[in-house]
Amino acid sequence: MEHEALLAELASIVGADHVSISELDRTTHGQDALKEVALPDFVIWPRTTEEVAAIMRLANRERVPVTPRAGGVGYTGGAVPLHGGILLSVTRMDQILEIDEPNMVAVVEPGVVTADFQRAVEARGLFFPPDPASLADSMLGGNVAENAGGPRCVKYGVTGAYVLGMTFVTATGEIVKAGGRTAKNVVGFDLTSLMVGSEGMLGIVTEITFRLLPLPEANRTVSLLFSSPRQAAGCVTAIMANRVIPAKLELIDGFSLRAVAEYTGEPLPKDAGALLLVEVDGPASEVERESREVERIARDHGALEIVVAHSEQESERLWSVRRKMSQAVGRLRPRKLNQDVVVPRTRIPDLLDVVDEISNRMNLLIPCFGHAGDGNMHVNVMIDPEDADEARRGKEAVEEIFRASVALGGTISGEHGIGYVKAPYLGIALTPDTIDCMRRLKRTFDPNGILNPGKVFFN
Repeated sequence: MEHEALLAELASIVGADHVSISELDRTTHGQDALKEVALPDFVIWPRTTEEVAAIMRLANRERVPVTPRAGGVGYTGGAVPLHGGILLSVTRMDQILEIDEPNMVAVVEPGVVTADFQRAVEARGLFFPPDPASLADSMLGGNVAENAGGPRCVKYGVTGAYVLGMTFVTATGEIVKAGGRTAKNVVGFDLTSLMVGSEGMLGIVTEITFRLLPLPEANRTVSLLFSSPRQAAGCVTAIMANRVIPAKLELIDGFSLRAVAEYTGEPLPKDAGALLLVEVDGPASEVERESREVERIARDHGALEIVVAHSEQESERLWSVRRKMSQAVGRLRPRKLNQDVVVPRTRIPDLLDVVDEISNRMNLLIPCFGHAGDGNMHVNVMIDPEDADEARRGKEAVEEIFRASVALGGTISGEHGIGYVKAPYLGIALTPDTIDCMRRLKRTFDPNGILNPGKVFFN
């Protein structure tokens, strides 16, 4: 079909105002947080499941690639239209359809912003724990597609733990309703779980049913300063071993702390080698007990400084260090290769030792910070892409870090997904038979290979 004819047919589905071929729209929607652009031919904004199905039937008939996109804030290129074609944005599908307080479930469309949803349910005394760092911009459809995580995963788990059901559209335009709104449901194959984390390669999610929790009564943040990352990581293990499960448990290495200090102009103790930020939540009496236990364990592990927040303002001040991390580290070099590797939390000290050795041997800046409570560390290889030798060393460092993470019992991505950025390394984490099984699933759901092509599988 000719370009103009395809444009006219797309316009007939969603209306002329909701499909664009402008360079601005194509450029804006042709990139994610990495800022590497691949232009789609069309950008389209459907409003309903039926419109999405009609678009997919047309695209499948004409063999036109379709890349689904929600907030577009990922780090692995999952929403980048590598093969052109149609960029399908769900941003008009932005309604919270229902918050069912007695059953503690909510039904939403995929274009709802994560933070907006959290505020809406918290106003009802309910709680949606998944909290990716991009929550102010990320959308729930993207969170489901990537099985997004965040600091609260250590206690509450990733997005997939809260998905009870969904409606999705296949690459050939069928509308599938999977799961439901009950905690127990073993009728047929678990298509809901299959779709979670599928990175827009098996279908386009158009409606999601989430389970919710009661909003915790209280929370408290404790900041712990240590002389070294290994010492801080040892404290992490001890906290969990003493049966304290924090809502958040973040580790920031000394290099990252110094970057934040330079960024903000705030002084940093000269012996500071790592920081732990610990948040406990729950009933007020339990929060009091757990925060005191965290303090005790930290003292036993040689903490240089312990600061306990006793108000929301004090807590915000302590967490501001973590929130400024990406901006501070991003100033060090023009490009940040943000790798979200994950290892068993008892192996975090070993991972940090490996990263330190690679940093010294390859003469690269590699600050580390992240979700130490669940072993998910953000290892940031800093490079100047205009320096060919440094870019080469950066690429080699990334592969070494991936291989080390797997050797330590972990894997190459804890929450960012694979996209196209990590696709060349998939074989480090998965066996050939496992990858082939995934390929067969992909062919079953998408026989013509039009849905988000070029992602996950390198060849």
